[in-house]
Amino acid sequence: MSWAYATLLALLTVLLALSLSTEADSAAVPSSTGSAKDPQGPLKKIFMKEADAANFFRRRSRRGVKSQDEINIEQRQALAADERRREFHEEKRNEFESYAEEEHDEQNERTRESTEQWREFHYDGMHPPHEYNRHSI
Repeated sequence: MSWAYATLLALLTVLLALSLSTEADSAAVPSSTGSAKDPQGPLKKIFMKEADAANFFRRRSRRGVKSQDEINIEQRQALAADERRREFHEEKRNEFESYAEEEHDEQNERTRESTEQWREFHYDGMHPPHEYNRHSI
């Protein structure tokens, strides 16, 4: 039991030392020349000012009316997705049809071969070699 208390005390001491250390703060996030308030380069296109963001969300509430351009874009995206889905299913259907046709042809070939083998085996030389021309006993 005393080992558990000793281990807990040691861990708390290390945690306190790391939290008070100044090296831990500087190692966590390196300081850069530009500040987060005014980003430079490509980040300037991504981030916007807080007031602009608030106005954007205020204008576009959950019940906000979409512009005609937004409606048209969404409709084009939905139509493009439907077209891709249709093409995918059509391709899968064509693959299955060709597979089924090949299977059918193979089955017909196997049936024809087995029928020919049956005819050759049962042909006695006396009657024409037809499958249904059997001797009745």
